[in-house]
Parts: sequence; structure tokens; C-alpha cells
Amino acid sequence: MPSDRPGPGKRIWDDFLTERDRAVFAASGFGAEADWGERPALLVIDVNYAFTGEHPLPILESIEKWSTSCGEDAWTAMPFLQRLIGAARGKGLPVIYTTGTARPDKWNRGGWLWKNPRMGEAPTVASNRHEGRDGNTIVEEIAPHPTDIVVRKEKPSGFFGTPLQSYLQFLKCDSVIVTGTTTSGCVRATVIDAFSMNFRCAVVEDACFDRSQASHAINLCDMHAKYAKVVDTDATVHYVESLGDGLFDLPTGAGYREGEVWY
Repeated sequence: MPSDRPGPGKRIWDDFLTERDRAVFAASGFGAEADWGERPALLVIDVNYAFTGEHPLPILESIEKWSTSCGEDAWTAMPFLQRLIGAARGKGLPVIYTTGTARPDKWNRGGWLWKNPRMGEAPTVASNRHEGRDGNTIVEEIAPHPTDIVVRKEKPSGFFGTPLQSYLQFLKCDSVIVTGTTTSGCVRATVIDAFSMNFRCAVVEDACFDRSQASHAINLCDMHAKYAKVVDTDATVHYVESLGDGLFDLPTGAGYREGEVWY
């Protein structure tokens, strides 16, 4: 069985690789250490109650209520997300959240229903199942501030059918730091689209999570090999704190009451 935590010098995916895989990576040149960008935005992908549940429950308990929950691994990532968001705000970097959106009749759920019949469950249900909570609500522990940006999406990538690319261009970003969930789904889809648009990408390993631990590890491996710089929170905060102040003209948050939570 793969170990829960990699040892010194190990990557989270090492225990999942075969000897053939190791030889291929060593010979092919993939996985080179990429540079950071100079004008990054922090992306927080889909850290909402549908993916976390309301409490840090074991995943098999959490998915009884929320079919898409990642269980306790979501809450393990929460302190890392809080630290990264705090560092980004402290430096005046853009903090951009994504979360889902759906019509009440689920017509726009589209292909999601083809692979998981539970995806048709209402995100807002006045019952014991959901206690009236909207699953697309971003988790309170990392709730957006009025000076942050929230992007609503219907598909895995934060870019597909959204204004995210135009916002990054407006802010003159050259790179993205990607966090959130799921590593194998919406995080990966967002990273591939960002890479395809020639944004430099970093993925913060301990600030991402997935319902499948194997998928989490292997998709980090694949992104590190081809599309992104996979790093931890310590390295990312060090990089953020090394940047100059006042790089971005961010939203002012004007019109919101002090302390108001916006999403």
C-alpha cells in the first residue's frame, strides 16, 4: 500500500510508479523544474460544500450526504489554503475563486449526469440530506472577500465558458498558482487550459485534494511532468513573499459592507 506521507525527498506519487515509469521519466526529459511567473494570480478551484461537506468527516460518511465530497482530505487541505490566501492577499495578488452553478431544473448539468446519476441531486434541498445549504457555496473558512474575484462555471475547467481568461489578461497576469479540488478533475482541467494559453502554472500539492488518493497522486505526477510546477505551501508562500508590493490594480470592494462575505 502507498504510504500516507512521502518521506524526505520523496514525491507523493513515487509509490504509485513502476520501475518502467521511473525509467521513462528519467530518459524522456519530462518533469524539468519550471520557473515561477512574475505576475501570478492565486486560483482556488471549487472549494465549496459539495466537495468538502460541512464537517471533516470520513469520506464514506461524507458522501452519504454529498455525493461529490472528498471527505477528510478536503479539511486537511484547509489550513494550507488559508495560509496561501492570506499570503496572496497580504501581497496584493489576485485571489480568484471558482465554484459551480446550476439551474434549479438541472437542465444545464449536461454530461455530468451521464457518469453519475447522483449529480442530479439538488444543490439546495430543504431536507435532512442537505439542511438547505447550497453546495456551490464556498466554504466559510476560506470565504472570498469583496476585493477577491468569484467565477461561476458549469464544466471542469475554470476557463471553459467563463470570463477567467479575460480577467487574467485585464490584470496582466503571466502565471497562475492553482489550488483546490478535485486534483484529477477541475484542477487538472484548469491547469491544462492555463498551460494551453501560455500561462506559467504552479500547483500546490498540499492545498489540493481529491476523493481518490491514487488519482490525486498520479495527476500531480502527470501535471508535474508536462504542464506545471508542483510545489508545497511553504515554497509557494516563500515565492509570494519575495514579490514586490503593489503589482496589481485589484477590485476595490466598494459597495460592500465591512466584514461582508461575498460569493
